[in-house]
Amino acid sequence: MKKNMFFLLAVLFVIAIASCKKSADAPATPQSVIETTDPAKKVYNYIIGLGFPAHSIVDQPGEYIVEGDIRFPKDMVIPNVSTEQYYTGSLVSATNVANIRLFVDASMTSMLSEINSAISQWNSISGCNIHWTVVTSGAYDVLITNYNLGNGVCGQGTFPSGGKAGNLIRINKNYIAGNSFAQRARTICHEMGHNVSFRHTNWASIGESTAIDVPGVGGPDASSLMNGGQCGSGATVLSDKDKQAAAVLY
Repeated sequence: MKKNMFFLLAVLFVIAIASCKKSADAPATPQSVIETTDPAKKVYNYIIGLGFPAHSIVDQPGEYIVEGDIRFPKDMVIPNVSTEQYYTGSLVSATNVANIRLFVDASMTSMLSEINSAISQWNSISGCNIHWTVVTSGAYDVLITNYNLGNGVCGQGTFPSGGKAGNLIRINKNYIAGNSFAQRARTICHEMGHNVSFRHTNWASIGESTAIDVPGVGGPDASSLMNGGQCGSGATVLSDKDKQAAAVLY
């Protein structure tokens, strides 16, 4: 009886070890893709498909916020993403990217110099058709406005939709007011990058599960202005790789 009991305990012990080992080595739980016809849920699935972890998606009225500074309207047009575009989401069309009309809300006019500095960086990339211009009346493509995003978030950009630049940039003006001019301009320039489809260059180190490099311009870049999580301390000028990527896509 004792021998049988010891044998049984030994078997259970082996099974327990095997179970723990299997659990530890098992692949990570896949991202939650929701089967639905709901447009908002389709946007959610699109975000998951871009490689953002489900836990990083914040559900807010009318929009999803990812990684703190990327905004996805729930009514956005979901693009058919090719390999080249998967890294950045969706590209702005050739016609639209050559004349992105930015309207500066009254709440942001005190930072017009920083806005113009950011625009100058994007417009001066050699071999690239991205061109931003400030408009003061009439139709516009992108609105830049002050918005209280709480502590820790300097701004938010919006990915492109339907061949158009993301239609909104939010800047946490009071939060970044104490930063240097170069860092304030950097925040604006960074969010503008999201609006023309750039993702965070350091996506892996900040927990995004996957991303596909811009063709020919892969790998990390410590000097990239599009690195995330560097509010007030990041690069203040577009790096050589930033410019190369912009030229490849546009």
